[in-house]
Amino acid sequence: MNKKHLYGILIVLAISLAVLYHDLKQTPVKRLLAAARGLNLAWLLFVFVVMLLSYVCEASILAVLAKRKDEPKHGPWAFFRIPLIQALFNAITPMSTGGQPAQLAAFIQMGVEGGRATSLLLMKFIIYQIVVLAAYVTAIFTGFHLVMTKFKALAVFIMIGFLIHLCSIAFLLAIMFAYRWTKKTAQSLFKLLAKFMKPERVERWQQETMEKIDTFYAEGQNLKRERKKLILATLLTVLQMLCFYSIPYFILLSFGLHVSWVQVTQMNIMIILFMAIIPLPGASGGAEFSFQTLFATFISNSSQLVLAMFLWRFITYFFGMILGMFGWSIRPRKLKA
Repeated sequence: MNKKHLYGILIVLAISLAVLYHDLKQTPVKRLLAAARGLNLAWLLFVFVVMLLSYVCEASILAVLAKRKDEPKHGPWAFFRIPLIQALFNAITPMSTGGQPAQLAAFIQMGVEGGRATSLLLMKFIIYQIVVLAAYVTAIFTGFHLVMTKFKALAVFIMIGFLIHLCSIAFLLAIMFAYRWTKKTAQSLFKLLAKFMKPERVERWQQETMEKIDTFYAEGQNLKRERKKLILATLLTVLQMLCFYSIPYFILLSFGLHVSWVQVTQMNIMIILFMAIIPLPGASGGAEFSFQTLFATFISNSSQLVLAMFLWRFITYFFGMILGMFGWSIRPRKLKA
């Protein structure tokens, strides 16, 4: 990790400590300790297991996509460390921009050639985005009214996050199913942009974009040809996201609260949509605020709400950062691919 990544960690810790200080001013430590004593430790342990299972699913997706008969087999740790490293670098970079490059570096450390590693990550990205889109659309159409009745201002930002994601997915699908039209449209947009900006800069952007469009299209065709891998990787992605989205539900169960899994999961997906537009590492500050705002629907006790928020944040965010540091430090045996 370089200085920028260390600065990201410091920013995350500073904002998290500020949120902790703010909450502790309003909620006495004694009340938080009383809420902690009421936790069901078996359910709490199960939450960590579910989070680990989500990482196992992600590692399995990579293993499925990377499998070839004519290549040496990599050990389980080689694949398992990749989602951990992604969790670390997603957490410490703005808008989670560091996750993809970090995964690529982890693949190269395994001995996988850079071009093939990029190809595998693109295939995984395409599958992930399609599954996540389905989750977002389902949550918006079935649970958005819950947000509107509780906090309309937050609902606006959730819709912005959804529209941003929808536009990116629409562009991705256009590349896969309307390749020529997408390239012509992109070229027309760059011609228009060149009238208002430096032509050299626009030409560089156009070249980079055209290369990415070609790469996405090629990977989309690869996915169509390898249907068994596509189906298995998609099922594993669905299981991965079910584990991740269910974390708040199991945390609430550890408090002895009887709640609807559907409603809690809908709320969690809304929070993740809101976090997507916060330009700080790990969406620090906004994640905690949105969780307390929306989950007040299910937790009437303020001390339990604060404690649940910190448990959710630690398990889905800091836990991954800690594991990611170990993953980055312990390299697998390098094999020639």
